[in-house]
Amino acid sequence: MVLPAFAAGIGLTLSLPPWGFWITAPCGAGLLWWRLGGLSWRRRLLAGWAAGLGLFVPGLWWVLSFNVYGGVILMALEALALALACAVSPSGRGRMISLVGAMVLAEALRSTWPFGGLPLSGIALGQAEGPLAGAARLGGPLLLVGLVWLAGAGLGGLAVTALHLRHRRRESTGPTRSELIRSGPLSAAALALAAVVGVGIWGAVAPDGGSGVATERVATVQGGGARGLRKAEVSPASVFAAQLAATSEIPVVDGGKPPILVLWPEDVVSLDLPLDQSPAQTTLADTARQLKATMAVGVTETVSATSFRNEIVAFAPDGNVVARFEKVHRVPFGEYVPDRAFFSHLANLSAVPLDAIPGHGNGVLHTPAGPLGTMVSYEVFFAERGWIATRAGAELLIVPTNTASYSTSQVPAQEIAASRLQAIAEGRDLVQASPTGFSAFVDNRGRVLERTSLGVRDVLVGDVRLRTGLTVYERVGDLPVLVGAGILLLGGWLAALTADTSSTTARRERRNRRIFKAGPPTRLRNR
Repeated sequence: MVLPAFAAGIGLTLSLPPWGFWITAPCGAGLLWWRLGGLSWRRRLLAGWAAGLGLFVPGLWWVLSFNVYGGVILMALEALALALACAVSPSGRGRMISLVGAMVLAEALRSTWPFGGLPLSGIALGQAEGPLAGAARLGGPLLLVGLVWLAGAGLGGLAVTALHLRHRRRESTGPTRSELIRSGPLSAAALALAAVVGVGIWGAVAPDGGSGVATERVATVQGGGARGLRKAEVSPASVFAAQLAATSEIPVVDGGKPPILVLWPEDVVSLDLPLDQSPAQTTLADTARQLKATMAVGVTETVSATSFRNEIVAFAPDGNVVARFEKVHRVPFGEYVPDRAFFSHLANLSAVPLDAIPGHGNGVLHTPAGPLGTMVSYEVFFAERGWIATRAGAELLIVPTNTASYSTSQVPAQEIAASRLQAIAEGRDLVQASPTGFSAFVDNRGRVLERTSLGVRDVLVGDVRLRTGLTVYERVGDLPVLVGAGILLLGGWLAALTADTSSTTARRERRNRRIFKAGPPTRLRNR
């Protein structure tokens, strides 16, 4: 029981970046759907946990480089999301639709709890390059999760029917071929796959933000440097100098029309005092004036002995600060420690000496370059940050990020996938900037137009479209998918209970027929 379930989880994780084999996700989902058949709720719980470990142990392997014990606990906790979804789904009839609903609800829970959620290694990220990605315009990442599990259940149903047919040919027992073809499981599997195909086609032709209202030239600046180092191991002055040096290359890279927006990464201006009291503000203002461009810059400011701010600050072409946005979704145990007094007894917290102050804005920077929907690093994994900004009027999405502390490509690659899904879901072009990569341009269809390499100094200059059109997801958000998931879960249980009642009635009728044929008991006949 455990090994097939664990293999199913491996299939799910192989769909994620940096591996990116999107087709393995529905295959893994189908294998788990099959394995749950006939199991008690305790065994379904165990099977789901094994699948969760297969998904999240390799999917969150990067956590171990920061804290081994914390990483192991995190993997085990995240795996419980799949375990709970499997446990609350019936094992017989109704499993096909109830498992879909349960997995969508489990992913929604995982994206909000604990500590505000951890959407990294979510199944939807593995579909950013797949044929279903356009469905994000209709229902965001949660709809993609549902489609993966629905496709898996459909494939599993077809496989089970094929095995029954093969057994029929060998043993000449059981239902006939025509009976199997007309059977409920095969019909349900065909209907599930048809629904997946239909939603995928609908997503491909759904509104995608429109043709655009203007075209702007944008530069994203990557200063470069060593990766896998923590903030305390890198000189803030060297990071700032690297960004300035790369920015000075913009005219050479462009060679023509200058950019009107220059995007710097998150946290490349690290200060022990407020920005307006530092020499860095003068330098940045001078740079904006020289470029005659709006600059969006990631700035951290120490506020007290226990806290700091993580902001994106926009400079106008005249050098004045025109907008600020403070990061809302902080990285737990990276930018702050929840319940620090408690966890200080369990781990060394010296690597996170200060807690980031949470922001509360909608993410829109109103600048001369237009309204910019800002998602700072980790925030790009949270679908609601995209539609909150777009609903507030964002015409272009920007993702200033800092993934320099990760030594491998796993998190940067997943972040690119998250950016692609945000661009699709909101129908907006997107520009991402990172100090050591990946920096990228993504269009409103989720296509990566340009992307840097990791660790190098690079500048990307390109044209983007400002868009005002609305996608279905931007209009309705996650609520319809969540309601639909709940209906599927309940509908699956209703089907299971109905099947149990019918089975009980059929057994009672068979028993009564046997009694009737046998006649009255011998004792009564002898009288």
